Amino acid sequence: MTSTMTTADGGSPELSEYPMPRAAANPFDPPPALRTFQDTGPLRKVRLWNGETAWLVTRYAEQRQLLADPRVSADIGRPGFPHQTRIAPAAEGRPRTGLSFISMDDPEHSRLRRMVTAPFMIKRVEAMRPSVQRVVDGLIDDLLAGPQPADLVDAFALPVPSLVICRLLGVPYEDHDFFQSNTKIVIKRDTPPEERLAATQRLQAYLDDLMGRKLADPGDDLLSELAVERVQTGELSREQAADIARLLLIAGHETTANMIALGTLALLRHPDQLALLRDNDDPALVAGAVEELLRYLNIAHSGRRRAVTADIEIADTVVRAGEGLILVNEIANRDPAVFTDPDRLDIRRNARQHVAFGFGVHQCLGQPLARMELQVVYGTLYRRIPALRLAVDFDRVQFKHDGFVYGVYELPVTW
Repeated sequence: MTSTMTTADGGSPELSEYPMPRAAANPFDPPPALRTFQDTGPLRKVRLWNGETAWLVTRYAEQRQLLADPRVSADIGRPGFPHQTRIAPAAEGRPRTGLSFISMDDPEHSRLRRMVTAPFMIKRVEAMRPSVQRVVDGLIDDLLAGPQPADLVDAFALPVPSLVICRLLGVPYEDHDFFQSNTKIVIKRDTPPEERLAATQRLQAYLDDLMGRKLADPGDDLLSELAVERVQTGELSREQAADIARLLLIAGHETTANMIALGTLALLRHPDQLALLRDNDDPALVAGAVEELLRYLNIAHSGRRRAVTADIEIADTVVRAGEGLILVNEIANRDPAVFTDPDRLDIRRNARQHVAFGFGVHQCLGQPLARMELQVVYGTLYRRIPALRLAVDFDRVQFKHDGFVYGVYELPVTW
């Protein structure tokens, strides 16, 4: 251990509080404080909402190193895990069988994840592209036939991934108001814990009932596969299957919906980049634009939360067992050591190495589907509505500063 190596006692009153606000003038950029932290070093102790402390990891290399380290745990029950909000008392003793695999470590994480990997593999996702194209074209037809201005979130950005994930899972789309409204409660940072728990339980009960129907009358969808191949054989309980379904349903529509709307707004604010994308049908350019927008925007803006299970020596610092980590992907994706001129949106950039989907064993399971959906959307919307523009002043657009997923509440557009 070198003499420059440091630890932090976590008790200093001058610690910065996390999360910190974005600058109102630059809502696409990470909070300015994160840039300052990144410039001064890769790790910084911060104070959380409950007075506890955690290490903020702001640089790209250290994030990837830690996310690949088996001493870094995703288990939310570990000592020192940096929870985002207070947990409702009724949820505190919940058994491990009732938690999503994203909150587990290997081998249980990998065992459960493998059960739902196949539908998200690239070959199967690409086979869905024509049907996703039909969904996108149909919603654009409806948009063009409807009144102006229109809310792009409600009329397009939210329905696209909702329709797609419903078809993949076997969830009736006519129930979208129910699962979308409860999802909004779950992912809002300032939702009272009891209300978040109640919304989670409503979703859980709905999906448990749906799983029962799949057991009785299976179809050609992922939930039917889980019901027949995993629940019926005793490999999963119905509760576990419903937990997995809830994770896939929430992640499968909310994140992509916000990326569609926020990406469109970013392009409208960068007309040169929008013109380049709109006037070029090269699939490679469209795919590159998706990667750059994922890098530039980072809608998952509360950091990836982890607990340390054994001392880790990194960047002249010792992170002790029982301490928490918050790996802030939005600033790692603006690391100048990796991305030249990182605060500039450049859809010709090779941005594929971004960490918007994480890194290591917990990388986002649905990233092939998200990429394909975004490619279809970004490659279609602006060519079919070339005059698309904001219908309100930019400073009237309301951003989701209060959620675990970043985006806009509404996007009024006209053409």
